[in-house]
Amino acid sequence: MLTVGELLEDARRNLPRFVPQNAYKAALGGAALVDIRSESQRRDDGEIACATPIARNVLEWRLDPACPQRDRGVARRDRVVILLCDEGYQSSLAAATLRRFGLDAGDVIGGFQAWRAAGLPIERSGG
Repeated sequence: MLTVGELLEDARRNLPRFVPQNAYKAALGGAALVDIRSESQRRDDGEIACATPIARNVLEWRLDPACPQRDRGVARRDRVVILLCDEGYQSSLAAATLRRFGLDAGDVIGGFQAWRAAGLPIERSGG
């Protein structure tokens, strides 16, 4: 039996992990940055303009290249996919799953909190 810490360590073992600045550069260079935070987190904390929001609960369906419900712009094996959650835990587990689909998936170390702390662009909603 595994602990959640061991599960996370196992997921990250072969996972490309990006500091926020490198994730931003990669997104500007054509990588798909995918924000898996909840709608309320994006509304309350801000959105990342260069990111595609995809809810965590449908992520596998949207990013499986063989799935009819896939996001055709993101579910591609010829494009780097970088996941971002709030603190960098959910994204690691999710990216490890996406790698099983054959995607070149990684995640942002520290998630949105690290992105914001790095001073990278965030858009605030009007509400």
